Amino acid sequence: MKIVTGTEMQTLDRRTITEAHVPGTVLMERAGEGIVRYLEEHCGPVRGKTITILCGKGNNGGDGLVVARLLHRRHARIHVVLLTPITDLSRDAATMYRRLVRVAGKTAIVRFRSAAQAQALLASSDILVDALLGTGLSSLVTGAYREAIELINNAGKPVIAVDIPSGLHADTGAVLGSAIHATLTIACGLPKLGLYVGAGIDQAGVIRVVDIGIPPAYMDAIESQTLLLTSDSAFQSLPERLPSSHKGTFGHAGIIAGSVGKTGAAALAARAALRVGAGLVTVATPSSVNDVLEAKLLEAMTMPMPETKARTLARSGLDRVVAFIQARTAIAIGPGLSTHPETVELVQSMMKHLDRPSVLDADALNALAGRASLLTECKTPPILTPHPGEMARLEVDATTQSVNADRIGTARRFARERGVFVVLKGARTVIARPDGLVAICPTGNPGMATAGTGDVLTGMIVGLLAQRIPAWEAACAATYFHGLAGDLASRHLGQPGMLAGDLIAQIPYALQRTTTA
Repeated sequence: MKIVTGTEMQTLDRRTITEAHVPGTVLMERAGEGIVRYLEEHCGPVRGKTITILCGKGNNGGDGLVVARLLHRRHARIHVVLLTPITDLSRDAATMYRRLVRVAGKTAIVRFRSAAQAQALLASSDILVDALLGTGLSSLVTGAYREAIELINNAGKPVIAVDIPSGLHADTGAVLGSAIHATLTIACGLPKLGLYVGAGIDQAGVIRVVDIGIPPAYMDAIESQTLLLTSDSAFQSLPERLPSSHKGTFGHAGIIAGSVGKTGAAALAARAALRVGAGLVTVATPSSVNDVLEAKLLEAMTMPMPETKARTLARSGLDRVVAFIQARTAIAIGPGLSTHPETVELVQSMMKHLDRPSVLDADALNALAGRASLLTECKTPPILTPHPGEMARLEVDATTQSVNADRIGTARRFARERGVFVVLKGARTVIARPDGLVAICPTGNPGMATAGTGDVLTGMIVGLLAQRIPAWEAACAATYFHGLAGDLASRHLGQPGMLAGDLIAQIPYALQRTTTA
């Protein structure tokens, strides 16, 4: 699914109205129906509940008026607060106002006149609907609109945002003075870029997208280079498991990982690779920690490798490591390797030998800090999975702050310049490929901000690569299911106490078609 800017969405709306001859009011009706459906899915049946809908003068407000009418028909007690005189409503919004009045009467609608008046109304409500400002906002929110936004945020009620939280820039996710902090945002037509970048990540809450009937040909014509991962695209990437399949069918993942005190990272990656469906997994690790790793892994194999006195992989073991690579379907390098100088040299020397699908993570990325040019020696473009700090070390003159300020641009630029795939981890993980196409992952939660979850992702990616899934599809699907596993773990355990191993336990459930987070 494409992610669009505010201007691109406005173009789609205009084409649908003028070329496909779908009236704007019809688009509003479809939007309202979808919003109410998702509202009930998230908040439960609305019958008997008090719901206040705050509406601006534009089409966003028109959508809100449709929502109010449909909620009234479902026997909710509705209150509509207009931030503008009726005479200032857009043409389509005025039409929806009249339709609402015919079924609910004028008493259900009040003008916003004072904070005290609105505050009392909001306090008595069960749910609030934000239909104040849409995607066209480009200047700071002031006056009554800012006052209304702050009242909504302070009300302590579930807030449903129509299309985009009011006050949020549709393209950058910047807060324009003040913005709604939504519980649920229901995007109309296509999701807006600002929901997934900047402050939008925190302001939007749960995001759902409602189909309003824009012709697919029009959406295809939009030249957006940013996609939203979906469950359909993720599941389509998984290989078919025929009755005649055997473990060799699903490949042999090799993981070069571990050092003294860091065997856990290697074990997590190996278990994740198996849980995502790899037929065989072998971990190459320093010889003195091999027994430790064997004790942790029942289903994976291990292979002891030459080590340094510090019990990390030694430069002298290059030939054995290369032979290990050549005997595997796909390779992951990095979890728990350490940054010992010899180990760094070993990793750097491996690059010219990477002639099969691979994942570079953690200390493999640290080994390439200031030496990113070595990536051009890889015979097959690898997948890199940096967090913002690791990304900053790979990029010239970058900082963690500059990476976070432009996550999409950073990932896209590095993927293009180095000819690699980039999975830039974090809230709304960004996946980029060498031609500049970028995907954003909607799954995942703050409970995953704990040690080892990155190792799990590495294992999942190499596990899919071992099953001969192409790099782009493997990176996208693994990231999606990794986040979904985290969402399932959160549902059962809560976020504060989640462990990386909890994600691994949920991978089989995430891979079931019927699963939703």
